[in-house]
Amino acid sequence: MEAKQQVLEAMKKAGIPLNASKIVELTHLDRKEVDKAMKDLKKDGSIVSPKNCFWQPK
Repeated sequence: MEAKQQVLEAMKKAGIPLNASKIVELTHLDRKEVDKAMKDLKKDGSIVSPKNCFWQPK
């Protein structure tokens, strides 16, 4: 499973907005991988930010 999918799945399972540090903790991915995946997910509109630095699936 690629990093983007892992990040999105972790967000969906959590059911609450998450910050990057929490996603790293849940997925066991490297922080750089999580940051890149989140950047791509933001760009394609898959995730939204309900509050500063926290993200959730759209």
